[in-house]
Amino acid sequence: MSVPGTRPSAIARIRALLSQPAHHYRPATTIFLDLNTDRVADEFGLATLGGERGAESRPTSDAQTLDDVEHKIVERIEAHKQDANVIYLDQLHTYDERLNALSFEERFATIQQAAPEAVGDFRAEATVGRDELFVLRRRLNESEIEREQFRKHHRIARPARLASPGTIVLKAGILAVLFIIEVVINGSFLAKANLGGLLGGAVQAVTFAALNIIASFFWGMVLIRLVNRRNYFLKLVGVLSALAYLAFAIALNLTLSHLREIPPAVALSDNVGQEVLHRLLTAPYGLTDINSWLLFALGFVFSLIAMADGLMFFDPYMGYAGLDRRWIEATRKFADARGELIERLRDIREDATEAMNEAARDLSVRRSEYDSLLQGRLRLAQRFEQHQNQIEQTARALLEIYREANRKARSTPAPGYFAKAYSMERISYAGGEPSASARENLRAMIAETQELLSQQIKAIHEAFDQAVRTYREIDELLPEKKSG
Repeated sequence: MSVPGTRPSAIARIRALLSQPAHHYRPATTIFLDLNTDRVADEFGLATLGGERGAESRPTSDAQTLDDVEHKIVERIEAHKQDANVIYLDQLHTYDERLNALSFEERFATIQQAAPEAVGDFRAEATVGRDELFVLRRRLNESEIEREQFRKHHRIARPARLASPGTIVLKAGILAVLFIIEVVINGSFLAKANLGGLLGGAVQAVTFAALNIIASFFWGMVLIRLVNRRNYFLKLVGVLSALAYLAFAIALNLTLSHLREIPPAVALSDNVGQEVLHRLLTAPYGLTDINSWLLFALGFVFSLIAMADGLMFFDPYMGYAGLDRRWIEATRKFADARGELIERLRDIREDATEAMNEAARDLSVRRSEYDSLLQGRLRLAQRFEQHQNQIEQTARALLEIYREANRKARSTPAPGYFAKAYSMERISYAGGEPSASARENLRAMIAETQELLSQQIKAIHEAFDQAVRTYREIDELLPEKKSG
């Protein structure tokens, strides 16, 4: 396609040329109407006039020229000949216009200019695509270098464990289920020690569940995951974070269990927090109800599950998954871009090949039509010549009808010129047909142009192969970094 306001592309110009009609007329058959001898003779009353004039011995026996009746016949014949000549000239003009409408010269000039331009446009498109692909390959190369340096620095020999969208949804769903279950369980257990009953227990349950599930999840995903790092300081931070998490989880769930055992009388006062804190400091494991221990165990287990979920949510080695994902994305972009560029070049190649093949076929069709028009023009001239022969025969027949009637009615000898056959002056045209050399030159030009189209089609295919090779050579210019 061409950008508005710019020159049409080479292929567009070829297609525009092919869309033009071959000529402005429909094929038609030229018909020269023959004179009806009997009807003309009856119209002129030749037999009657011949008898009357013969009885009067007219024309005289020594007459040398045609009489007025014969002149009238000749005038009628000449008029018909001129009418046929007008038809012949009109048909010649139609044939000439159709020959000119084939516009071989215009086609030769357009194809000789546009076909090489099409190859140039294809190569330019391939060059632009190569530049685009080189930028993407360089970015991929930089991503590969960054990834390999990270793997080498952290001594990682395995691929990153990337969580698929389905896995992420599953893990997030586990957190949601744990949260809901803990809210329900905590709410039912805490309702005993809360004046608000089940509703009041649910409010406290949501708070503790959020701390127990969400905090444990982020603790495992961020801090405890540091134990996988090669850096000893970070590994130590991860170990200390794991110990701190255990202390946090135990303390939080013990707090929740002691809160359950607070008597309603104490719950009415404002010293609930102080009472729970006092129990944790003096007798942290002094739970007197088996349900409190069950509440502690469930909360602690849910906390461990949430922590493990966070620990395995991404790759165990922090920072590796994101880096590997960026490398995979760069690889995908490069591969997609290369595939799209090759497909685009393939479309351009097929479009150009189709247009050039169509142009070659169009020249063959026009050459056949050119030959047909020349043959039709020649047949028209032959038919006009034959029609003039028929007109002459008609004139002779009409004159003979008149003369025969005149002879029979005469008492004197008929003029000598009665015995001479009438000879009509013919209309002939010379130089209207193209010479044999001109026809051969046209055929040679058509063959040369078709050969040019064939060469340009081959050049476009070679340019496509070259473009694909250059796209692949980018991998050699910027080779993929090998691990190990």
